[in-house]
Amino acid sequence: MNIEPALKALAAALHGEGPAVELSAGSDGDPVVTPVPTPGFEDAVAVVRTSGSTGTPKATVLTVDALAASSMATAFALKGEGQWLLALPLQYVAGVQVLVRSLFAGTRPWAMDLSGGFTAEGFTAAALELTDNIRFTSLVPTQLQRLLASPSADTLAVLRRFNGILLGGAPASAELLESAREAGLRVVTTYGAAETCGGCVYDGYPLEGVALRLAEDGRIHLGGATLAAGYLGAPRQTAEAFVEEDGGRWYRTNDLGTLDADGRLTVLGRADDVIITGGVKVSAAHVQAELEKSDGVTAAFVAGVESAKWGQAVAAYVAVAGTASGADGAGPDGAGRDGTAWAEEWHRTLGLLAPKTVLPAGELIMLPNGKPDRLAMIERLNALHQGK
Repeated sequence: MNIEPALKALAAALHGEGPAVELSAGSDGDPVVTPVPTPGFEDAVAVVRTSGSTGTPKATVLTVDALAASSMATAFALKGEGQWLLALPLQYVAGVQVLVRSLFAGTRPWAMDLSGGFTAEGFTAAALELTDNIRFTSLVPTQLQRLLASPSADTLAVLRRFNGILLGGAPASAELLESAREAGLRVVTTYGAAETCGGCVYDGYPLEGVALRLAEDGRIHLGGATLAAGYLGAPRQTAEAFVEEDGGRWYRTNDLGTLDADGRLTVLGRADDVIITGGVKVSAAHVQAELEKSDGVTAAFVAGVESAKWGQAVAAYVAVAGTASGADGAGPDGAGRDGTAWAEEWHRTLGLLAPKTVLPAGELIMLPNGKPDRLAMIERLNALHQGK
């Protein structure tokens, strides 16, 4: 992947010598650099679209000061600056940040070829090109899972060479994190959004200069120096997401969380993930965690679907090892069970919490940035449930 044009454009914007830019993927896999006018926003460097996993993506404006604060805080948390490997699409904030951190550190990033998708072989080949002794990369859980499942000894060897592997974009299961630790990998879980210049909470604790609080309804609010300036051309959405309170500016996430006595954050899930079925409130995140404990289930997505009988019915899209008919879940999984069999098994163990409709597949439907494509999976679950 040729990242030179992207690096030059970002460097110019950071030095005030060029316009803000938006990066996207071209048909050949190389990044496309698009200059973006940002009226009303000073010192804008990059415009990054939110993931769009829950609706229309918003154009988030990131400034010099916010990116500098994020880069410095990341270096402080990782105890140094080094060479970065780009393994994520550049149109998302985690990909942009690999280049921005490299520019601030004065190091040369290396990019893996993503034109054919992410593979363990491609990642390993790219990691072998790194030359610095201090090395970092950013991954999403599905990527790390594929890398740990690779039979290649070279893959595990290059993973162990990284001084830090930032893991974010989606929740990582306890099993995945334990596997990474057992393999000797230095994984740092991250939480954040495009609106906070990417991950700003590492292993549950906010970075230097980042503020964290919980609202009365349990929603996570993030503040501090890494906040985006707002959304381009969307003043109403900006005003709804970013608020001035208690002497500071806060980004109101749509996630629920808890803080322990040490101030460590645990993300419980999205505020709109509560499913009201037959008058009973069910946490989609809790059901998901229970389903992922089942043998053969590598990942799960749980949501409410339209139901004439229940108002909403709990439904699950599950990734099952060995599933033969990944696309529509019509056929049996590797253990010889179709969606109905899975639903019956979970009804025996979970009772009212069990999904009434289950769609097994080889893997979850994912967006290019590694986040679950919630809208696509909900659409398929609704089609399968048929409003019953």
